[in-house]
Amino acid sequence: MARVFVYGTLKRGQPNYKYMINTANGLAKFQGRGRTVEKYPLVIAGKYNIPYMLNIPGTGHHVAGEIYSVDDQMLQFLDEFEGCPDMYQRTLKRIEVVEWEEKGSAGEARGSAEGIVECFVYSTTTYPPEWVGLPYYDNYDSSGKHGLSYVLRESR
Repeated sequence: MARVFVYGTLKRGQPNYKYMINTANGLAKFQGRGRTVEKYPLVIAGKYNIPYMLNIPGTGHHVAGEIYSVDDQMLQFLDEFEGCPDMYQRTLKRIEVVEWEEKGSAGEARGSAEGIVECFVYSTTTYPPEWVGLPYYDNYDSSGKHGLSYVLRESR
C-alpha cells in the first residue's frame, strides 16, 4: 500500500471522488486530512478549470487535502487518471497530518513524532508560465467563491 495526498477534485465531496471509492479502480482507504509541509501554488487553470499544484516549493500556501492509503491497482489508475507523467508528475512530498480518521492507528499512521508523513502527490512542472500569475489557493473546492466551475470529463 502507498500513501497518496489528494488536494483537488478527488477529495470527498468533490466531482471526481467517485473514482476513489470505485473498487473496480483498486482500493483507496481514507486515512485523514493533511496539508503540505512546504508551500506550493495551487491554481485553477485551463478551459476546464482544473486545480493544479505547481511544483514550485516555497511559493504559495500550505495546501490542504486528504491522505489515502491505496493499493498498486489504484495507484496505476491514478497515474492514468492524472495524465502522469505528462500533465502531472507523481512525486513524494512531506505532508503534515491535521487529523487522522482512526484514532487508534495514529502512531502507525503518523510515521513520526511530528505528525509528518511522506505521500505521493500529483503536482506539475509542465504548465504555461502565465499560470504562476493566477490566484493561489490553500484549499480547493469545485464550488468555491472563485466561481470557476470544474468541467467534468464526460462533459468535455
